[in-house]
Amino acid sequence: MPIPRLHPARTALLVIDVQERLLPTIFDAERVVANCTAAIEVAKVLGLPTIVTEQYVKGLGHSAPAIAQAAAGHATTFEKTRFSAALPEVEALLSARRCDDVLICGVEAHVCVQQTVLDLLAAGRQPYLLTDAISAGRPDQIPPAFRRMERAGAVPSGVLGAAYELLADAANPQFKAVLGVVKTLRAPMPLP
Repeated sequence: MPIPRLHPARTALLVIDVQERLLPTIFDAERVVANCTAAIEVAKVLGLPTIVTEQYVKGLGHSAPAIAQAAAGHATTFEKTRFSAALPEVEALLSARRCDDVLICGVEAHVCVQQTVLDLLAAGRQPYLLTDAISAGRPDQIPPAFRRMERAGAVPSGVLGAAYELLADAANPQFKAVLGVVKTLRAPMPLP
């Protein structure tokens, strides 16, 4: 069985529901926003298709300002009410861009992130969990969600690890630009 490896030509970034009115309830929200924003910036530098989803905008508002600003002019945004972000429109975009590998970040780990990952796996795609850019309102729900997603076939990584894997070589012309972005990453707070 081949070992899953990231390659820019077949990788997309999916930022799930990092929204203004939801963030006050999210554990370590500042770090999640900063690391999701860094993931978007890395995706821009490397030319990866980027998708942002927003859950129930009427109640939860739009994406956090930092996410919206980073995504402007680069990402495609979809509103949704389903917990899974693997919407038909998202699948169509991934298929059109021939992206079988999907970097996943956002909230909440045990709800929208987990259901998206399971749906992507069922569709034959390979999700990579940017674990330092995923959280939930209840921190005790995060470890079981990660275990379930990994056992189902998702590959854990972090924004930093994924960025270097996508670069593959320090001689990559985008290396310095990516290095400038990843220097801004925030380490996760320990779970209580």
